[in-house]
Amino acid sequence: MSEGILILLSAAFVNNVVLAKFLGLCPFMGVSGKIGSALGMGIATTFVLTLASITTWLIDTFFLVPLGMEFMRIIAFILVIAAVVQLTELYVKKHDPSLYQSLGVFLPLITTNCAVLGVALLAIQDGLSFIHTLMFSVGSAIGFTVVIVLFAGLRNQLSINRVPAALQGSPIAFITAGLLSMAFMGFSGMV
Repeated sequence: MSEGILILLSAAFVNNVVLAKFLGLCPFMGVSGKIGSALGMGIATTFVLTLASITTWLIDTFFLVPLGMEFMRIIAFILVIAAVVQLTELYVKKHDPSLYQSLGVFLPLITTNCAVLGVALLAIQDGLSFIHTLMFSVGSAIGFTVVIVLFAGLRNQLSINRVPAALQGSPIAFITAGLLSMAFMGFSGMV
């Protein structure tokens, strides 16, 4: 089990999908304007990423590999992710309409979030077991949520500070993301 904890911590902090693998940058930059929206997106992505990774691992292990159809992975995984996103969207719409409205178009965009597909493919490519896939996907999702919420807080602080006109908007956001990435590199010696 300690190996599973190491996988979880490594996926969350050292090999963060956003800052180290550069996956999921669209919602990272798009939804990180408000902390509430970023947290909601992080929670929705956590659910989708974890469920999709587990489901795709099961489909790959019990259907695609035994039938010699590994070439169908990407198509099968995309279909699974789309189905999980639709179920999540229906659930959020019914149980938290304010979150559904605040996420707006970004909730359906989880379908095209490359972090979700990337984590599922990385788990298969690395030959992870079911438990390790679960830990890897949960760690990746936690890392995604932590980073997007931290970045939303930083962007919130930037909005109340004086920023030179040439750096306002996207330029300072990208500089801040780079600094955040370098800060997370400090975890590499710990795990």
